[in-house]
Amino acid sequence: MFAAHAQLRPSYDVVIIGAGGHGLASAYYLARDHGIRNIAVLDKGYLGGGNTGRNTTIIRSNYLTAEGVKFYDESVRLWKDLAQDFDLNLFYSTRGHFTLAHTDAAMRTMRWRAEVNKHFGVQSEAIDAQAVADALPMMDLSCGGRAPVLGALYHAPGAIARHDAVAWGYGRGADRRGVEIHQQTAVRSIELEDRGSGPSVVGVVTDRGRISTRKVLCAVAGATPQLLAMVGLKSPIYVHPLQAMVSEPLKPWLDPIIVSGSLHVYVSQTARGELVMGASLDPYELHSTRSTFDFAESLSMHMLEMFPFLSDVKIVRQWAGLADMTPDFAPIMGTTPVRGFYLDSGWGTWGFKATPVCGKTMSYTVASDANHPLIEGFGLDRFRRYALTGEKGAAAVGH
Repeated sequence: MFAAHAQLRPSYDVVIIGAGGHGLASAYYLARDHGIRNIAVLDKGYLGGGNTGRNTTIIRSNYLTAEGVKFYDESVRLWKDLAQDFDLNLFYSTRGHFTLAHTDAAMRTMRWRAEVNKHFGVQSEAIDAQAVADALPMMDLSCGGRAPVLGALYHAPGAIARHDAVAWGYGRGADRRGVEIHQQTAVRSIELEDRGSGPSVVGVVTDRGRISTRKVLCAVAGATPQLLAMVGLKSPIYVHPLQAMVSEPLKPWLDPIIVSGSLHVYVSQTARGELVMGASLDPYELHSTRSTFDFAESLSMHMLEMFPFLSDVKIVRQWAGLADMTPDFAPIMGTTPVRGFYLDSGWGTWGFKATPVCGKTMSYTVASDANHPLIEGFGLDRFRRYALTGEKGAAAVGH
């Protein structure tokens, strides 16, 4: 799908740290749309081996803030054309997305989100319990009597895609345009200089040698605080594991995507028949992608509250990613106080769905050294200014 390179060049116009979806998409659009092709994408592991390959592949734009709705709606628009762009089947499948409400307070939030979505032309509507029952006859709406469903937010454009194919598509497209992808290449430090106007990037030191560059894009999950420390910056990011699991293949029976914030469950069924299931963050900060029995037991319990007939279905694998969480549940993107150092971080539980729009907006930002209009609300300086972009109510089970 892409070439291996035995050596690093002495210099590159842009160095991107992180060969996941966001980093590769940024390289792809830098080369395709901005004509910048002397780019190195570095990853200490392997392409797509981080959160790009460790998520539940849900794509949606039913967010709560003006910034979030416009940003993710553009991403959904880009998703629809990606397979054609790549000449690669991404298994993109529009399913419809139900965010269940189990309390009166949750229903108020669903109505709020629906109105914000409609204001920006996004298809979402608050529906009552009968409408949920009609759309999801396979589900026990009493949820075992513990948390009956009162209604939901229905988001028709909700979709899923094959996550590894997205990384391969962006990687191959970038490679064909001259971008170098260097796997198994760890960044040891980022070199800065200050000639009186503030710090600027001048180079990157890796375990395979030094690179001269004036522009570095940080697009990693889990390691963001360490990379920020290399350039003397701090952030409010804290890192939690986020686990998921998948069942044995079943005959297709679940077409839509179902999310419950109260039960901490989200589930969809793949084209191969597997149930892909996730839950909330692990309730402690930990830089580890280990899996736990406690997670599998708890998630299975909540799944059976909604779908009791799954009691004999086997779980075949389980995994975890590292979620960069921010206090307002919105990402941190764009320029920073260090000239030539750009951030694409703080993605928490919602990074996969933003892959195309992140590539578009960050490539613009790196090429022009100015934030793209769609990411103005996501700047690092918003925390200093106490101007937060509060997406917690739309992060489903992220909290």
